[in-house]
Amino acid sequence: MLQLNNIEVVYSNVILVLTGVSLKVSDGAIITLLGANGAGKSTTLKSISGLLYTELGEVTDGSITFDGARIDHMKAEDIYRMGIVQVIEGRLVFEHLTAEENLRVAAQGKQPAANIKRNIEMVFEYFPRLKDLRRRTSGFLSGGEQQMMVIGSALMSMPKLILLDEPSLGLAPLLVMEIFEIIRRISKEEKVSMLLVEQNARAALDLAEYGYVMENGRIVLDGPSGSLKENEDIKEFYLGLSELGKEKSYKDVKHYKRRKRWLG
Repeated sequence: MLQLNNIEVVYSNVILVLTGVSLKVSDGAIITLLGANGAGKSTTLKSISGLLYTELGEVTDGSITFDGARIDHMKAEDIYRMGIVQVIEGRLVFEHLTAEENLRVAAQGKQPAANIKRNIEMVFEYFPRLKDLRRRTSGFLSGGEQQMMVIGSALMSMPKLILLDEPSLGLAPLLVMEIFEIIRRISKEEKVSMLLVEQNARAALDLAEYGYVMENGRIVLDGPSGSLKENEDIKEFYLGLSELGKEKSYKDVKHYKRRKRWLG
């Protein structure tokens, strides 16, 4: 469904952020993109959704295809109409509107009016808590409730692909488990593909079927989630299973060196 082929991203015609990033998202799959802050994960999502232009960014090399069509130089609104929706980090909501009004706004311009009510009920089925809070002003919702609402808002347009940027940020572990299980249900029942950017590596790898690890604007490791969870480097860097007091750089990892030479 989605393929990034060796893309390069530059901000303000000067700052090189992504260098040779390649990844794939299959139809109906959940794929995760892991990495530390500043690795280029959010930039990767914005290059897909077309939101790079809001930050003076541009895909300057490589290609991005979705359902066989090139989208790397399309406008964000046209990419949205093709069925790609990004859930931006930080739970951006219309704080003065109610939860239900936020859902209605998300469907405008994409869904016929007759479908909006049906889609709202679908969102409430996945997130029953939102149904009880449908008339609550969004600015007064908790962080978890707002996260449910923004995921529900993405679902309102009946997308083919949802780009999720740090959905667990600032949430309690039990709530993260609840939301991730709902994401799994949505993908399976609604046949929606997901590309998940997440720093909670354990939760992300439990949810996704395949993962990519990004560092300094490059993909340095990838593989099935089960294999990544057993990888000693992933255990040390992302799952907190390293020896106490031992610091390590990817430059010291032989597997990373092989991968880096291959990318070069």
